[in-house]
Amino acid sequence: MWKPAQYVHNMKTIYLDNAASTPIRDEVFCAMLPFLQETYGNPSSIHHKGRAAYDALSTAREEVARDIGAHGKEIIFTSGGTESNNLALHGVMKNVRHRKSHILVSAIEHVSVLASAEDLRGEGCDEEYIPVDTYGLVSVKEVMTRVRADTALISIMYANNEIGTVEPIAEIAKALRDRFGADRPLLHTDACQAPGQLPLDVTTLGVDLMTLNGSKMYGPKGVGMLYVREGVRFTPTARGGHQEHGMRAGTENLAGIVGFARALTLAEEDQTHECARLINLRDTLITRIQKSFPDATLHGHPTLRLPGNVHFSFPHIEGESLVLLLDTFGICASTGSACNAEDLVPSHVLRAIGISVERIHGTLRFTLGRTTTEADIDTTVDALTHAVTRLTRISPSPLHL
Repeated sequence: MWKPAQYVHNMKTIYLDNAASTPIRDEVFCAMLPFLQETYGNPSSIHHKGRAAYDALSTAREEVARDIGAHGKEIIFTSGGTESNNLALHGVMKNVRHRKSHILVSAIEHVSVLASAEDLRGEGCDEEYIPVDTYGLVSVKEVMTRVRADTALISIMYANNEIGTVEPIAEIAKALRDRFGADRPLLHTDACQAPGQLPLDVTTLGVDLMTLNGSKMYGPKGVGMLYVREGVRFTPTARGGHQEHGMRAGTENLAGIVGFARALTLAEEDQTHECARLINLRDTLITRIQKSFPDATLHGHPTLRLPGNVHFSFPHIEGESLVLLLDTFGICASTGSACNAEDLVPSHVLRAIGISVERIHGTLRFTLGRTTTEADIDTTVDALTHAVTRLTRISPSPLHL
């Protein structure tokens, strides 16, 4: 039976938008509290409160480094994924653009990478976009074909936040090493969607820079990290202090950093069990949607896919209307990236994989998480059936797709 929106507060919330933001885990919240109320000193101060804060900052840095197979001095804490991506592109290119001005980015990068590449063009750099196939997959061969003598940096996300496709980062890194050796272009990956779902060891991945974000792994918002391999020449973009090895000025968000470190460690500890559980739930949801809606299309790679990502498009239906109707059942989903939620411009990711504009407007993304259960999948499919049936019935005429 259809549930009016005013009753949504009486229902259990089924949160299936974890790619946009995750709730803070209890363990993370508890780890952060002392640094809001007790150890509140500035890590740069030399009195006992400052020293205690500095020790906590150093411990968190080493914890993060250990979790990704790096060294503490290679970790730069930031305000989140967006700043880290900006810092990666601008920090590298500002340092080398006088001799190497070419930058390669994939066509489905997060907007913070695409916007940074565009900004760099205005500063004399030559940005180029790597196309993807219909699954959103970057070809190693395509990357290597486009590398030039003046290519300084390549930025390819580890896993796409909209369609969930996992990119061959380690294979790209190996191809670059094999062809160019020590003089290879630097490789950056936006790995914000990866913690708890994909391996993060930077040596295995072969990356020179890597972005992470606390709010995607059950940690706090407003804190992120950029890994910068030792030896990478890097120009800071924010001035005014010596913090973060002189690479990012400004007093550190100590409570956030402690929470970030704890969240990352917990995500890594839970990865094996949680990935298996999520894959089972994901595949069940995909199968049931395909059975209930034969005209629906699954987007993203069928197997090289984040464990919690399910992305479909439905013909003759507006995705935003579908999200709103699902919300009346207490189900939180999205049409794609939260960074573009208020933007009516069709998703650049879906355009890059060849989806028509009309079809793009009918997309729906579910991203499963720690709280998702089998019962939630049942409820979601039932609610989706009601919502699609209702929207199809009131649609004035089929869209020409």
